[in-house]
Amino acid sequence: MFTGIVTDQGTILNLHQEGDLRARIATTYDVGHIDIGASIACDGVCLTVVALGQSHEESIHGWFDVQISAETVGATNLSGWHLGQVLNLERALRLGDELGGHIVSGHVDGVAQVIASKPEGDSLRVTFDAPKALAKFIAPKGSVSLNGTSLTVNEVSGVSFGVNLIAHTRAVTNWGRVKKGDLVNLEIDTVARYVSRLREWD
Repeated sequence: MFTGIVTDQGTILNLHQEGDLRARIATTYDVGHIDIGASIACDGVCLTVVALGQSHEESIHGWFDVQISAETVGATNLSGWHLGQVLNLERALRLGDELGGHIVSGHVDGVAQVIASKPEGDSLRVTFDAPKALAKFIAPKGSVSLNGTSLTVNEVSGVSFGVNLIAHTRAVTNWGRVKKGDLVNLEIDTVARYVSRLREWD
């Protein structure tokens, strides 16, 4: 379980196929305090740590490896991952941690596409197209997780919706690199999912 509050920006050091896709990600987390089998959200995808190590490079504190199934690759933007790409990272929520965003499972529902972005004061307004099957779960003033970042929806029109990215968010996440055409991992709000399911039984 996660909150959608990004706590590190990782960099992809290596990608290779060995049955499943395996990725090595540089991090500033203290890898001495990460267990094998721990869950880390990588651009919003909950992945399991299968190896850890310290780096000899001054610019890299440490690294962790994750294995990614073909099903996960097919349901997310991971098929577009490349060496040097910067990822939003969040470690799993621990009992007693502050819930600063909203409840995020790390189970991505689909991929949204950036269709427009424009400055609004110090913020950046970004508009996305969501998959049609997921658009009904997105509501104004509701929450969504995009690339693992908890964001508030500003407006909705059909399958399109917009969010505001403040300067702080762009500075501490990979949203400072956003551009039109980008594909981002979308997880709808868990509450919206259950409300919709309950209505099916009315």
